[in-house]
Amino acid sequence: MSTLFEAAGLEQQAPRPLADRLRPQSLAEVAGQSHLLSDTAPIGRMVGAGRLSSMVLWGPPGVGKTTIARLLADHCDLHFEPLSAVFSGVADLRKIFAAAKSRRSAGQGTLLFVDEIHRFNRAQQDGFLPFVEEGVVTLIGATTENPSFELNGALLSRCQVMVLQRLDDDALDDLLVRAETLIGEDLPLDPEARAALRAMADGDGRYVLNLAEDVFALNANAPLTPTDLAEALQRRSPAYDKNRDEHYNLISALHKSVRGSDPDAALYWFARMLAGGEDPLFLARRLVRMASEDIGHADPSVLQTAIAAVETYRFLGSPEGELALAQTVVHLACAPKSNAVYTAFKAASKAADETGSLMPPKHILNAPTSMMKDQGYGKGYSYDHDAPEGFSGQNYFPDEMQRAEFYQPNGRGYEKAVAERLRKWRALRENG
Repeated sequence: MSTLFEAAGLEQQAPRPLADRLRPQSLAEVAGQSHLLSDTAPIGRMVGAGRLSSMVLWGPPGVGKTTIARLLADHCDLHFEPLSAVFSGVADLRKIFAAAKSRRSAGQGTLLFVDEIHRFNRAQQDGFLPFVEEGVVTLIGATTENPSFELNGALLSRCQVMVLQRLDDDALDDLLVRAETLIGEDLPLDPEARAALRAMADGDGRYVLNLAEDVFALNANAPLTPTDLAEALQRRSPAYDKNRDEHYNLISALHKSVRGSDPDAALYWFARMLAGGEDPLFLARRLVRMASEDIGHADPSVLQTAIAAVETYRFLGSPEGELALAQTVVHLACAPKSNAVYTAFKAASKAADETGSLMPPKHILNAPTSMMKDQGYGKGYSYDHDAPEGFSGQNYFPDEMQRAEFYQPNGRGYEKAVAERLRKWRALRENG
């Protein structure tokens, strides 16, 4: 079977990276993806039945997308046609489809593997459709981005999306054992350093093998400690793209951890985003939103804390100002939760859209002119401060609209007292 190394035009005898030498020769050797590749899993069943459907392989870097596509071509006796969406255009696609048609006429099928398929624009993606539908090619696209956002609905409807997982600790260690077997010696690492090496890889199998190759090249005389390893190797930056899917995944995790009253998890995701290079002011804006959306009137002071944290960060900058944001994260997570104001505002907005032409009742309108007084503006208005208990119970909705109760305090935190106050006013209004 040809390798990417050979496809690059290099001789087989030339030095080859460890990751290429350990490239799996069968689907069973692919680490960490048994949920897709076992005999009873989706791709495994396709191979067993001899019917390969077009698919999109979605997963982080270094988990085997290219390898799986190449192995599927071998298993199904298809010509493997690799293509990078980064370096290819319409002219390249036309040549590939023309060659695939000729190949099919000769009885040979084609597996078209498109790496970074999300880089093709919508029109280019549409160009695949007739050739996939006619069976000219079996398309396997690879992407690190969420296909729901990056790929055309028409193309997705013709492909099964297979989600590849980042490699867990066991899968990464399995790759290290394979490397040791191939090299014929153990990695010069103590157990803690070996665990640190796996952590550096961050679920990327190709990267852990590259790190292992660097460690072997050190020719260390004694097992390295985590400190030795950190000095010898540069640590990988966290997998995080501020403009892509991971950005939205992590901010969602932070928001839901706060909503779920878990300050430890909230701090973890907050720190993850900062470590990935997120703009602290983006996080600050999201914290202000959480204060209104998820805590609301259960603890009105949280909004003040969030605004104060924004000003503190602007005053101090990074990294000192980030502590004020972290304090807000903890305050938000530990505060009583209520979305009553958020829910009430949505309901009131819906009612406003439906009844937007109704006038306020005349008794609450000002009457600065005699003509307006003659029309009944302000007539019968009761000044609440002069009413018993400071509550008049008058109607403030349009006359043509039935009274609505949008705000339903949930009885937690400050809203417990608010709920009791509203119950009292409701009773006075009904009995007045």
